[in-house]
Amino acid sequence: MKTIKNIALVGNPNSGKSSLFNALTGMNQKVGNFPGVTVDKKTGRCAISPSMQVNVIDLPGTYSLYPKSDDEVVTFDVLFDDDEQVKIDLIVVVVDASNLKRNLLFCSQIMDIKKPVIVALTMLDIAKQKGIQIDFNGLARELGCPVVPINPLKNKGTQSIRKQVELSITNPSEPSSTDFIDLDQVAHETITIIKKYYPVSSNCAAIHFANAYMKLTIISDEVKQKISNSLAEINYNRTKIQAEETLLRYAKIKKIMTNCVVENDPLKRELFSRQMDSILLHPVYGHVFLLSVLFILFQSIFWLAKFPMDWIDNGFQIVSSILKANLPTHFLSDLFVNGILAGINGIVVFVPQIMILFGLITLLEDTGYMSRISFLTDRLMRSVGLNGKSVMPLISGVACAVPAIMAARTIENKKEKLITILITPFMSCSARLPVYTILISIVIPNKTIAYFFNLQGLVMMGLYLLGFFMALLWAWLLTFLIKSKEKSIFLMELPVYRMPRWKNIVITMVQKAKVFVFDAGKIILFISIVLWALSSYGPNTIKPSNSFLQKTDLENSYAGIIGKSIEPAIKPLGFDWKIGIALITSFAAREVFVGTMATLYSVDEKDDKTLREKMASAKFTDGSLVYTLATGLSLLFFYAFAMQCMSTLAVVKRETGSWKYPILQFIVMGLVAYLSSWAVYQLFA
Repeated sequence: MKTIKNIALVGNPNSGKSSLFNALTGMNQKVGNFPGVTVDKKTGRCAISPSMQVNVIDLPGTYSLYPKSDDEVVTFDVLFDDDEQVKIDLIVVVVDASNLKRNLLFCSQIMDIKKPVIVALTMLDIAKQKGIQIDFNGLARELGCPVVPINPLKNKGTQSIRKQVELSITNPSEPSSTDFIDLDQVAHETITIIKKYYPVSSNCAAIHFANAYMKLTIISDEVKQKISNSLAEINYNRTKIQAEETLLRYAKIKKIMTNCVVENDPLKRELFSRQMDSILLHPVYGHVFLLSVLFILFQSIFWLAKFPMDWIDNGFQIVSSILKANLPTHFLSDLFVNGILAGINGIVVFVPQIMILFGLITLLEDTGYMSRISFLTDRLMRSVGLNGKSVMPLISGVACAVPAIMAARTIENKKEKLITILITPFMSCSARLPVYTILISIVIPNKTIAYFFNLQGLVMMGLYLLGFFMALLWAWLLTFLIKSKEKSIFLMELPVYRMPRWKNIVITMVQKAKVFVFDAGKIILFISIVLWALSSYGPNTIKPSNSFLQKTDLENSYAGIIGKSIEPAIKPLGFDWKIGIALITSFAAREVFVGTMATLYSVDEKDDKTLREKMASAKFTDGSLVYTLATGLSLLFFYAFAMQCMSTLAVVKRETGSWKYPILQFIVMGLVAYLSSWAVYQLFA
């Protein structure tokens, strides 16, 4: 059996690693234009040639081999063989040609590990716009490794990378015995100690082992203790060594750039970005622009999605009417129309909104504006005990809390990371969008205010802002409950402004639609079928001799019995027993609410109205409407705050390493949801 080699993709954040990973593996991984988008290593198989395949591992972006955050630790562990699952045979360093000096710092550290290295130069179009000209052959000579210019978004240079990988694997060359800089001069005693107790591959590895040996699994506890004692004897100072090493590397990089790079006046090339930032990061105009962007985003969710949603809804209504009229009276017909078809309708109708939301978010990422939001909100975040780095997970939470919580790994400060994880589920994710949409369309009039502002869009934006400010309130409270003396510094690179990559936006929209339809859809469809059975049959169901089970009315069904049993607990919130059933089922996933209501009302109602029309006309036993303004707002507040997502609870447990925090989240968010829902209902009833 032929051995499959492992190729690692490494580089600074926002250097184009994920784009190259997509081009090599064919996997359409999301590509973002802000630091921290890749928070875990991702693997794909790549056909280098007809006779050779390799595993490509996309490692989290990092600026140096001195790890500070969890995502940087992932890269460190893999590169220094401390990850038992992955052993690297070749490293491809992705270097942003438009920021060559900074990128070469990390590249030079990688070269000193003494593993085979290939340099992939990206962002050449941006470098050209900046007036930067690079002598590729000269750079390869200076670095002592192959340099390949590429543009993975246009699939240029990827074949050259494949050929170079094949050459490096089939004809491996010994790494240079000379370090990029004289590391022995920097830390002779430290290197001697590490080499005495552990057989490291290079001086560079020795220096970094001295920095991280206590966390390495490949070093025994006994050896760790010996290293600790020896380093204490020489007064080991990590900060001093790192500073000296960095200065020497930059001095060498400066000489390389003098020989291999010609560039225009750097002030001239940064003029456009500075002019844009003078407006978009202005303490007043910047926040006005940010609110305008959010306003347009949420108005678009209603305005742009209205027409395709109506077409889909009407289409399912027509199909349902035709099937009811032509299919024989049979429990299978009823299952298909009122169970399966109603469930599918509850899934597909919201696809346009999901696609528009993710398309607009990707647009903000690609243009470089998303990182500016972190800087704009840094002062606000500091007022509640966090900093601008926490904004990125919170913004990501608008899409989905699961990857957003994983993105908190980029936060070095442990207290701030924990608080960010705990408050992120307050952000209104895309799973809440179907719930918001149907409730807003029922209880909020579809009218325009001041000739321009759509009232439903304003309410939608208000719900998202409500979640954000509730998250800030809890962050402020948690800063008093969670004690830590660790200081935090907010440093983030601002990517250059650039035109969005429309292909990337379309791919993301299609991907997210697929995830919603197939992942969330499976849950919704399964629950819809189960609900159909629970809603159609009950304890008193009979079985006629010439047919299957005789259907019972909804109130006497198993679902009706369950709903009636919990109705006293939710009646103070203005909810009926059908809403109670939806609250229970949507703990699997929030969007299941719509599928649940679609099934319940399809079973209970025999007319051809749409789900919104059925819900809008629903009544209590006393004849009063269920979905009044008070009930609608109460339910919106409940879903804005309640922790109704098992996947989120699971990822919080994984990231914190304890069930204590997800259980605490579930209880606290449930109490906040119930009390705020009760207060809103009492206010508007």
